[in-house]
Amino acid sequence: MFSQPHSSKDLRQQTSALHSDLVRRIAARTPQEGENLTAIPGLALYRRSMPSACTTAAYKPGLVLFVQGKKRVNIGKTSYLCDGSSFLLTSVDLPVVSQVLEATPQKPLLSLLWKLDLPEVRRVLHEAELPAPPSPSEALGMAIGVASPALLDACCRLVGLLDTPEDVPFLSHLLQREIIYHLLRSPQGKHLRAIATLGEQSNRAARAIAWLLENYARPLRVEELAALAQMGVSTFHHHFRSLTGMSPLQYQKQLRLHMARERMLHDGLDATRAAFEVGYESPSQFSREYCRFFGQPPMRDVKSRRQEILLASD
Repeated sequence: MFSQPHSSKDLRQQTSALHSDLVRRIAARTPQEGENLTAIPGLALYRRSMPSACTTAAYKPGLVLFVQGKKRVNIGKTSYLCDGSSFLLTSVDLPVVSQVLEATPQKPLLSLLWKLDLPEVRRVLHEAELPAPPSPSEALGMAIGVASPALLDACCRLVGLLDTPEDVPFLSHLLQREIIYHLLRSPQGKHLRAIATLGEQSNRAARAIAWLLENYARPLRVEELAALAQMGVSTFHHHFRSLTGMSPLQYQKQLRLHMARERMLHDGLDATRAAFEVGYESPSQFSREYCRFFGQPPMRDVKSRRQEILLASD
């Protein structure tokens, strides 16, 4: 159980012990490469045993805590370098490009992903009566931080619940509230607070992001998105870029390319059909933009990804 350290030496020792415990627990619960789902709703554990090429993903609001290895995550033009002491806090849905930089079978990249429940974040904000930041700040919908001993301890106990499944229904909810509390109190908590607080401009811009996720194949009309967010067009553009690091059009384009890649990879669609299904009117334009974004033409890229997946599963 976490106790308040009395000196910087105590803090380092406590942090090291908690970190080692979490490495051990996650390693024991990740028998397969990639995602390992758990009995705790919203919690998944990850293992990667080798470096990877750049891959796309759609990050949902959540906490990713890295305990071993190194990974780079790019959103727009911003790059985050994550190592065994880092956590990523994502407050809105974001298309990202990531790459595992350091991982071996003997020392794999290990991490946990816990999806955030924003209504629960609002309840914790209300009940804990946490002081508001001195002034509202504009920041990306993703932030990187160094895990505190208190956060590591709560995550250790959350993963440890997997050893006593009968305790999960009652205790997992309490531990998740504790994790939210520690995140909100961290320097990165302002990102989460801005999205969770109803009426905040970041929250209203997040509504437009949610609409885009559900309707990425439809034509984009910025005026309609701005109206949904209850903002003027120029104000909406400003807040959307502040949250996502890109314009609404760039966001939609990356989302469409990501979804097309997933459809080709998992549903067996060819490039032309995938292009039409995600909203492109010109297959040739789709191929050009796909190649520019992923570095290879669609079908060649999908073939490479399938080979990587097969190698990872061996």
